[in-house]
Amino acid sequence: MKKFLLFIVPFLFLIGCASPEKPNNSLVFYPSPPLQPRLQYLLSISSEDDIRDPGNDFMDFLIGDIKSEKRIRKPYDICSTPGKIYVLDRGYKKLLVIDLEKRTFSHLEAQGLGELGEPSGIWVSNDDTKYIADMKRRQVVVFDENNNFLRSYGNNGMFDKPVDVAVYRGTLLVCDMNKNQILVLDKETGRLQKTLGTMGRDSGNFYKPTHINIDQAGNIYVNDAFNYRIQKFDQNGQFIKSFGFHGDIVGAFARPKGVDVDRNGHMYVVDSAYENTQIFDVESGRLLLYFGGSGMAPGSMFLPASVHIDYANAQYYKNFADKDFVLEYVVYVGNMFGSNKLNVYGFGHWTGPPLSGWN
Repeated sequence: MKKFLLFIVPFLFLIGCASPEKPNNSLVFYPSPPLQPRLQYLLSISSEDDIRDPGNDFMDFLIGDIKSEKRIRKPYDICSTPGKIYVLDRGYKKLLVIDLEKRTFSHLEAQGLGELGEPSGIWVSNDDTKYIADMKRRQVVVFDENNNFLRSYGNNGMFDKPVDVAVYRGTLLVCDMNKNQILVLDKETGRLQKTLGTMGRDSGNFYKPTHINIDQAGNIYVNDAFNYRIQKFDQNGQFIKSFGFHGDIVGAFARPKGVDVDRNGHMYVVDSAYENTQIFDVESGRLLLYFGGSGMAPGSMFLPASVHIDYANAQYYKNFADKDFVLEYVVYVGNMFGSNKLNVYGFGHWTGPPLSGWN
């Protein structure tokens, strides 16, 4: 595992004017110098205009700058595949597809048996199969790589309020908020194999869980929202440890939401009340870094609900990174309100001269 120093730092640091000792533009890094940055705020994507091709300058001169009406409203969950970002938008009650190669926005046109009611959580497999937890249908609805309806899980009333879903090998894991459980299904047959937890505050139990994620080793991470913690289980459903507690200091949660884990054992947890994202070491449980914060400054958040780590598309954002900051992957945070809906941050390492400050 790569070393990740313990950085408990202020939310934002705005870098000043250009000089040979620092980046050429006013940029946002975390943590603040003199510590070397590990995250850079890159941009926000809120409409098709934010990713579209600049096009023909002469045509722009003739007809003016026409603004796209395709926008993000309330991004609640996020996934990605090479060249695409999938945003579960609870404002439109649809799955938004952001095509980074074509620089376009579109919606998954789900009709008939695949029509969505109140979609809440999404998981996209490596083959671009999409699993969507739908609270109104009380089902998990599945679409193939061409966005055609494949099947649904939970047709027998198995779920009460499915809010999120994750897939690992031959199993489907569904986070049910009302049942205060994780339901584990056989992916092929849809049969219930077992459940994790019940309502309670003891380790392994839940009180209004909202999000679930799985790391490469099959470990399960559940946002146990009203217990103000993230619980970790192994791939067999055995409790391992919990992260966080209720409070107003670093390492605590007030309204935890989305969770994701990178390949080096760093867990990202977004908090819609504190409007930040905290990074923990999954081995030790230590808080490593937090970023974001409320306000109007670049990189700030406004009622964020989702966080997603994307290794497949970092190349699309290289031009937004400082020349001395090498991107390893990007991190998306979805804001339910405000003008900046999808914040994009780059995780990486600094290759420039040592940072002793920006004076």
